Amino acid sequence: MTLPDKAPVPKRRGRPPSPRQDADHPGVGEQRVEAVERALSILDAFGDGTPRLSLSEVAERTGLYPSTVLRLAASLDRFGYLHRGQDGLFRLGPTPLRLGLLYRDAFDLASLVRPALARLVDRTGETAAFYVREEGRRVCLYRHHSPRLIRHHVEEGASLPLDRGASGHVLMAYAGGSEPVHERVREQGWCLSLGERDAEAAAVAAPVFGRGRQFVGALGVIGLRSRLEAESHAGIAAALCEEARLLSREIGA
Repeated sequence: MTLPDKAPVPKRRGRPPSPRQDADHPGVGEQRVEAVERALSILDAFGDGTPRLSLSEVAERTGLYPSTVLRLAASLDRFGYLHRGQDGLFRLGPTPLRLGLLYRDAFDLASLVRPALARLVDRTGETAAFYVREEGRRVCLYRHHSPRLIRHHVEEGASLPLDRGASGHVLMAYAGGSEPVHERVREQGWCLSLGERDAEAAAVAAPVFGRGRQFVGALGVIGLRSRLEAESHAGIAAALCEEARLLSREIGA
């Protein structure tokens, strides 16, 4: 007797389990709550700095059904994490900002980092920023924009890739990165990137250390590639490394 074939199991759209997270935190896999992770994936959809997203865009970025997005968005809205305007577009609510400020204040770095960023902008004429690593991304914790009309723009709180850009390479280099670029960063103490994340942008970054030579984050200068290529990379790197050393001493390195 031939048994009938089993009906195919429909593929559920959603975020697959993260092997990296389970590897870093053994034993937490069985504690996952899918509904919570799906809700958090909706917030992550805004991680590239896009201020507003349509329902279809959120669904595409998260891999969730639109009906699932709407159901989870209602709960996120009640707690202030998400808001949907009359135009139908989603934007982050006030709660992420409040938590972000608490997160930033926990570092107690603002009074030291902001003057360093301002000095870098004065010395280089380009936007300066300070990045920290957050899981598999880099987060712009502080920034000081260039006064130039045409400039690189990055907002505080923006989440960017770790595998591209000077600050990303610095963050990886001092967190055990073993790629050739990470070895070069550790050898020369700074990193230059040209058009890695954005073809028209370039950046130089250097590490900042705290007490006991503990790595804290990456200090960077970001500008138009055409300007940074025309100027002396060595001059910008020298100014950047000087400020990074000064900031490290002020923090306690």
